[in-house]
Amino acid sequence: MTTTPNRTRMLLDPGMELTLRPMRYPHFYERYRDAIKNTWTVEEVDLHSDLADLAKLTEAERHLVSRLVAFFATGDTIVANNLVLNLYQHVNSPEGRLYLSRQLFEEAVHVQFYLTLLDTYVPDEKERNEAFAAVDNIPSIKHKADFCFRWIDSVFDLDRLETREHRRAFLLNLICFAAVIEGLFFYGAFAYVYFLRSRGLLNGLASGTNWVFRDESMHMAFAFDVVDTVREEEPDLFDDDLAAEIRQMLVEGVDAEAQFAEDLLGRGVAGLTTADMRAYLEHVADRRMLRLGLEPIYGSQNPLAFMELQDVQELSNFFERRVSAYQVGVTGAVSFDDDF
Repeated sequence: MTTTPNRTRMLLDPGMELTLRPMRYPHFYERYRDAIKNTWTVEEVDLHSDLADLAKLTEAERHLVSRLVAFFATGDTIVANNLVLNLYQHVNSPEGRLYLSRQLFEEAVHVQFYLTLLDTYVPDEKERNEAFAAVDNIPSIKHKADFCFRWIDSVFDLDRLETREHRRAFLLNLICFAAVIEGLFFYGAFAYVYFLRSRGLLNGLASGTNWVFRDESMHMAFAFDVVDTVREEEPDLFDDDLAAEIRQMLVEGVDAEAQFAEDLLGRGVAGLTTADMRAYLEHVADRRMLRLGLEPIYGSQNPLAFMELQDVQELSNFFERRVSAYQVGVTGAVSFDDDF
């Protein structure tokens, strides 16, 4: 599709728009500014306080933590690759690309955090190397990675979004990474962290996860802003076929994450069952569908009370830790309701 003088350029038009004034999408620029306010560094997170807790874990709990950090070690790298290889080149807005540049920085910080996490938690070098190669040697993580790679590959050869089919493929990739990979896979992982914290364990890991959680929430919010903008500009792309593909994508994502839960919890972790995790994942998937303006799939309620309390705990402490934990002051409202 080409732009003519008589037609206003749209967000997914091929080419490169360089004009920042007047801004076509000021809300993207505000997302970028909000992200800057949330700046943090890995050095602010004290993981060494977790070492005593690790020694107290049962064998089943140690397995859970081992699998969890193995997923973390590769998950954000996959997201960053898709951002660079697929998303950045097709969101044709300098304001949008400002935000995506910032998101890439945040993904790099997350990778550094998980590298530090593994170096702290896993002293054995061979075991650490195996964790970083989890997509090759842990079936439940490989299954999730294959799901991610399938959607990366679906648009990898698209240099320009010239046709309606190209734009639909791009939208599905964007929705997959926002609603499923960041919005379901990572939120499932966060649930295990906050479950452990609810038992007074691994507070250092939870502290770092709070920062990651805020970043991921903003990544989703921006991606859904892009979807909303494209829907306003090109409503014909959003038909029943697209809705059906999104629904199937969420179903496959829930199944993949539920398989991961069976791996993590299969040895019996007191206080958390695979059935509860499945219900929680279904609940989160329904929230993502609603955010996309689609009918929920499962109708499941959130069975994890500690996740319902997560937003309350963070709001009560958000400004109290300003001096010791925040590098840049955060202003404005902070809400976690939509993400759980």
